[in-house]
Amino acid sequence: MNLDVTPVPMPIVPRRRRAVGAGACAIAAIVLSACSTLAPRVATPRLTLTGIELLGGNLFQQDFRLDLRIDNPNAHALPIERVRARLRLGGEQVASGTSLRPFIIPPMGAARFQMTVSANLAAGMAALAPRLGRSTATIPYELDGVVRLDLPLFHSLPFHERGTLPLRDLCAMPCRTPVGSH
Repeated sequence: MNLDVTPVPMPIVPRRRRAVGAGACAIAAIVLSACSTLAPRVATPRLTLTGIELLGGNLFQQDFRLDLRIDNPNAHALPIERVRARLRLGGEQVASGTSLRPFIIPPMGAARFQMTVSANLAAGMAALAPRLGRSTATIPYELDGVVRLDLPLFHSLPFHERGTLPLRDLCAMPCRTPVGSH
């Protein structure tokens, strides 16, 4: 049985078609770069922890509601899809969570919102224990995460905020608690 195989030549792409393809790619690159320069700059909003409320839990996991204020430094409103954050006390991560619903921050204004976080205070007790004896003591906190925007060209803005939290406020749980300074 003799199988005669003849090679089939590959089609040759005319120079004109190659030039059109290269030109289309160049135009697309120019348009995309123009869009990025025309898009407005978005400054990261500033978050401030304004309250904590214990919702419930057990020895291993506690649920807290964080009250937060978010300041918009931009000249245009920011539609916020969600905020994801981690809370550290004394350098130890003790809680993380996501905001409950979307909201809009007015231009050059502020909005308040709440988010539920899950915590493991047993892990954070090592950082708190040496300071618990002092009634006026404070503990540094860090709040970091991502603000997810509901805008077509912008998706998320990372943030990192620091402040201090009076320990007496933590001991007052489950009451609604105002938080210390920045």
